[in-house]
Amino acid sequence: MSAAQPSPTRRERRRDETLEHLADTAWELFTDQGFEAVTMEAIAEAADVAKGTLYKHFPVKEALLRHRFHREMADGLPALMAELGGLPSASERLRRFFQRSAVWIASHRDFMAPYLGLRLRELHLASVSQAAPAHRSGMNPLFTGLIASGQASGEFRSPLEPTVLAQYLQSLHLVAALRWLALPDRDLAAEFDQMLDLFLNGLKAPA
Repeated sequence: MSAAQPSPTRRERRRDETLEHLADTAWELFTDQGFEAVTMEAIAEAADVAKGTLYKHFPVKEALLRHRFHREMADGLPALMAELGGLPSASERLRRFFQRSAVWIASHRDFMAPYLGLRLRELHLASVSQAAPAHRSGMNPLFTGLIASGQASGEFRSPLEPTVLAQYLQSLHLVAALRWLALPDRDLAAEFDQMLDLFLNGLKAPA
């Protein structure tokens, strides 16, 4: 049994409350005025904090989106994992994940370009394992677990570590979503299906 996590200190609780307040205030402004129209100064004013406080926690406007979206992902993860756990194979679990992801991304389409741009820049600057915890979406351990389960069952065969494959898949996930943003007539679920087929089967022609 793992040791219980220590309770957050008062300082940590106050910091978390500040982060949530800033992200929620920014989200209200973004949804009301549009992401591009809202300035960091306007967010600080609406949140009733000094500009230095806002920039200390969120150095760029896109980081406020990241915080909000990653919280949504974390809140929905238990139900998603329970749904995936009822499927018989790792391939089906991955495909269902991307079906659910397509629905969530489409519902946030107006804000996806700045969010995905930030995520790709962060992946370029550092590997997911090196990224700050607050910058992680939680998808990497999910992909790692699903890939590892497929390797353990013999469904997937690869000499690569599941953590490495998970990083590849996460990058493909982000790029496929960006491609969909650039092609408004393209169905995102179909885009993810095509991407996942390529990931699972590679470029080798059928025998």
